[in-house]
Amino acid sequence: MATVQEVLAAAPQTVGETLAWRVRKTPFHEAFRYKDAAERWVSLTWTQTQQQAHELAAGLLTLGLGYEQRVAIAANTRIEWILADYAINCAGGATTTVYPTTQSPDFEHILSHSESQIIIAENPDQLAKVDAAPGLEAIVRHIVLMEGEGDGERVLSWEQLRARGRARLEAEPGCVTAAIARTSGDTLATLIYTSGTTGLPKGVELTHSNWTYEGFAVDTLQIITDDALQYLWLPLSHVFGKCLLACQTAIGFASAVDGRIDRIVDHLGEVKPTFMCGAPRIFEKVRATVLSSTGRTGVKGRIARWAFSVGRKTHPYRLSGDPLPRRLAAQYRLADRLVYSKLKERMGGNIRFFISGSAKLSTQVQSWFFSAGLVIVEGYGLTETSAVATVNEPRIPRLGTVGPPTPGTEVRIADDGEILFKGPGVMRGYHKDPELTAEVLVDGWFHTGDIGELDADGYVRITDRKKDLLKTSGGKYVAPQKVESVVAATIPFISQVVAVGDGRKYIAALLTVDQGLAEKWAARHRLGDLSYSQLITHPEFVASVQSHIDRANAKLERWETVKRFAILDGELTVDSGGVTPNMKVRRAVVVKQYGDVIDSLYEKED
Repeated sequence: MATVQEVLAAAPQTVGETLAWRVRKTPFHEAFRYKDAAERWVSLTWTQTQQQAHELAAGLLTLGLGYEQRVAIAANTRIEWILADYAINCAGGATTTVYPTTQSPDFEHILSHSESQIIIAENPDQLAKVDAAPGLEAIVRHIVLMEGEGDGERVLSWEQLRARGRARLEAEPGCVTAAIARTSGDTLATLIYTSGTTGLPKGVELTHSNWTYEGFAVDTLQIITDDALQYLWLPLSHVFGKCLLACQTAIGFASAVDGRIDRIVDHLGEVKPTFMCGAPRIFEKVRATVLSSTGRTGVKGRIARWAFSVGRKTHPYRLSGDPLPRRLAAQYRLADRLVYSKLKERMGGNIRFFISGSAKLSTQVQSWFFSAGLVIVEGYGLTETSAVATVNEPRIPRLGTVGPPTPGTEVRIADDGEILFKGPGVMRGYHKDPELTAEVLVDGWFHTGDIGELDADGYVRITDRKKDLLKTSGGKYVAPQKVESVVAATIPFISQVVAVGDGRKYIAALLTVDQGLAEKWAARHRLGDLSYSQLITHPEFVASVQSHIDRANAKLERWETVKRFAILDGELTVDSGGVTPNMKVRRAVVVKQYGDVIDSLYEKED
C-alpha cells in the first residue's frame, strides 16, 4: 500500500487540477444535489460542475481578476457558493469567506483588509452592506448577485457573469486552463477571517496545497468512500465546511447541499444521507429534544431509560470489537426495535456515522448516541490547520478523544500542555501580520492555544483553551469547557452555558433556555399559561434547573462544581456579540455584558 507521502506526491497540487482529475475519474457520477426554486432536488454531475465553474471562472477573468487577487463570497451554504469557490480558484484568484450574518465594522474590515476587489453576494441585503460602507467604494470594483438583477457593469447578476464567461471561453477556449496552470500548491487559495473571541478578525492564508493535502490525506484513511452521500449544511464561510469540499473533490462522494438549519431534520428524511458533519450544538439539540419528548415518567420514559441503560452496557464490547453476550445482544435488539430505530429513521435511516467538529463535544452526548447505534466521531483542528488535524476512526472510535493526527501531520504537547501541530495542513500565515504569524508558528510548529494530552496510542484529548482557564481565588484551575459540557448535557432544556469564576471563590454559571423545549416542560408541569419571562423565574422551574445542576455537579470535581447560576432572559446571539458565527461563546464579551448578573452571583461571597 502506498504511503501518504507517495499518495500526496502523485496527487494533483491545486484545486483546479483536482477538479479536472475528478472529472476524468468519474465524469458522470453525481457531485452535488440541491433544491431548485420549486424546492425540488436537482443534481449536478462532476462534468456539469466543472463546466459551470469554468464559465464563472472565465467570467471573473473578464472582470480583471488577477493572480491571488481576492474575491469575497458573502452567502449562506448553497450550490452557488460552491461553484463560485471552484471558479475563483480555477481563475487563479483566492476566496475571501464572509459569513452572511457579518455586520460592520467586521464586514468592512474583512473586505478592506483582504483587498477583495470583487464580491459575490447572496442577495441585495449583502449588496446593501457594501453600499453602507463608504470605505469600500474604492476597493470593490464589481459585485455579483446570486439572487437579483444587475446593471451589467459594476453589479452583475449570476447569469450575466456566466454569460460573460461563455463568451470569453468561445473566444479563448484555453483561458481557464491557462489560469489553472499558473497556480501552484503554494498559491493562495482561501483567506478565512477567524471570528475570534476578542478584537477584529484576523485573516488566515490557506494555499492550494493545504486543501489538496486535506482531501487526499483523509482519503487514505478510508473513512469516507466514493459511494457515500453527505448532507452538507455547515457554513462554507467556516473552515470545516470548506475542508469538506476539498475532501469531496479528492474522494468523489456526493453532497446534498442546503444551509438552512431549520430544514436539516426534514431534509435528512428526504435525502437519506450516509454521513453528516456538524457542530456539537446540533447533536446536543437532537438529544435534548428526544429527552424532553419522552420525559422521565410514564411508560414511554421508562422504556427509553431502559433502552439507553442497555446501550451503555454494550459500550465495552462494541468499542473493543468483541461480540455481545447472548442475553445482552437480545436486549440490545429489543431496545433497537423499540427506541433506537425510531431515532435512526428520524436521521434518514442510512447514517453510517456523524462527524463533530468546531468545538468540543460532550462525552455524555457522544455516549448517548453511541448507545443508540449512532456513531459520532470527533475531529479536531483550527482554521490555521485547514480544519482537520486529527480525526477518529468511525469503525473503532475512542470516545472522549479527537483521534490521532491525520497522515502526514505531526503533533506534540508542549511543557505547559499546549497542543502543537506541524504538517502540510498548517497555514501559510496571517494576512499582512508577520509578527502574529511568528508568534504562533515557531520552527514550523503551530501553537494552537488549546490544552490537551496524548494517550499511549497517539490519540489527542482536548481539555480546554489555554487562555480560557479559570483560576479561583483558592488557586484551583478550572477548565470552563468541561463544566459547560457537563451542565449542558445534563439539563435538556438549557441551550447555552457559560461558566464564570475567575478570581472568585467558586464557579457559577450563566444559563440560557431553549424556548421551545422550555414550553414543553411547562406544559407537562401545568404551567403552560405562563409567559417565557414568567416561566424562567418561576420557583418550580428554577428548582428543576437546580436539581439538574446537582446531578451535573456529581460528575465534576469539588472545585469545579457550580454553586450558583443565573438564567438569562434570552439566548446569546451573533447580533448581540455573545457568540461567533459558528456558535462559539465569546467569553470576554459575555462576562462584560452580564457583569452585573455575575456580580449578583457572588454577593454573599463579597
